[in-house]
Amino acid sequence: MIRPEATGYGVVYFIDEMLKAANQGLKGKSVVISGSGNVAQYATEKCIDMGAKVLTLSDSSGYIYDKDGIDQEKLQHIMDIKNVKRDRISAYLNKYPNAEFHANKNPWTVKCDIAIPCATQNELKINDAKTLIKNGCKTIGEGANMPCAADAVNLFIENKILYAPGKASNAGGVAVSGLEMAQNSLKYTWSREVVDGKLKEIMSDIHTSCIKYGASKDHVNYVKGANIAGFVKVADAMLAQGVV
Repeated sequence: MIRPEATGYGVVYFIDEMLKAANQGLKGKSVVISGSGNVAQYATEKCIDMGAKVLTLSDSSGYIYDKDGIDQEKLQHIMDIKNVKRDRISAYLNKYPNAEFHANKNPWTVKCDIAIPCATQNELKINDAKTLIKNGCKTIGEGANMPCAADAVNLFIENKILYAPGKASNAGGVAVSGLEMAQNSLKYTWSREVVDGKLKEIMSDIHTSCIKYGASKDHVNYVKGANIAGFVKVADAMLAQGVV
């Protein structure tokens, strides 16, 4: 199973679907990620796999910026720092001294194509949103639960940024938990590759639902799409169960 990886992988799959719907692609895009736990680590891994360039990761002490990009070898070093040594992200510079560490700051001032907040609730404020937009960021995918403050979300929507709310983009973890339950009930053993394929399909289906209910002539409001899709799913379930 890929439960630890699921949320991070899922948010990148969702971002990829948004970009494809906008006739773009993930390959070659610069990405700024906050956090350095499971979600951030595996979002980084999937970005690397899909050809994007991850520039930052962070923890509560500040963020690292590697202008050359965080590759698989560097990511493994970060995983060792955070998962094994339980050290601060600044220890990254001990092995990669050409990188920068910015103490007590978040990474949203770094120019990028895509931002993926994966740290904590309300970490991305209105001024951060203004900076990202000013610097040309066109895509935001929430990896954490509600990491963008409400006024920042409104600004993204007003500026027609491709903004994926966490209720859609970080559903991968819950989705794979559901797959685990199904696998146990059916007494099946699915390989890592099979589960990853199912996760990718689920994220694509969620994206399709957001498009269905959130698309207008020249833009997709993913907040509107995700909200309506969720309400419709609950309503359909209530009707099917005879509750209403």
